[in-house]
Amino acid sequence: MNIPVTRFPRVSFNQYFGAISCQSVCIVLGEAGRGRATTNNGEMDGLSLGFRDVQTLLNSGNIVFSVPNNSRGDVATRIEKALASRFGVNSRVTVLTGNEVAAVVRGNPFADVADNPSRLLVMVPRTRSDQGRLKPLLKKRWSPEALALGKRVAYLWCANGVADSTLWVEVDRALERSGTARNMATMTRLLALVEG
Repeated sequence: MNIPVTRFPRVSFNQYFGAISCQSVCIVLGEAGRGRATTNNGEMDGLSLGFRDVQTLLNSGNIVFSVPNNSRGDVATRIEKALASRFGVNSRVTVLTGNEVAAVVRGNPFADVADNPSRLLVMVPRTRSDQGRLKPLLKKRWSPEALALGKRVAYLWCANGVADSTLWVEVDRALERSGTARNMATMTRLLALVEG
């Protein structure tokens, strides 16, 4: 399968964790009904936020970039403000470090069970403290679905697909629709870009 990815010249992954910059992944959650939840490299470059090595995956709000250490302010908030100012789009933005993305993919608790990565969702709560809202759901029986909590994310195995998932509905409700989710196939592709 060909995956549309635009690449820019870059240095190796290990160099990002030195004194110069930190590799990050931005996940943009499109506001329902606005009709615009995609981003591309040119648009991110056009936000003039000083990020480098900008790459998008699937043109759908999955962005990998480097943040200089001298970059001021909360990165997610800066991107949200720039999207609103430049494009008139009010979207929540979640930013994970490259290390967090690696931990999510490598720490997959359902690697032996989830036979279809598009049915394994990684839910990133808006804030770390929001993840606590999901703990009561761990007490429920979800079979054939399954729920696990990682350090920064929740893993949702939607065995019969996301569209038919009771688990997905309950997790989204518990987070008051404030989290954002990507399937494991997308998270794995984002990790490949980070480590690229």
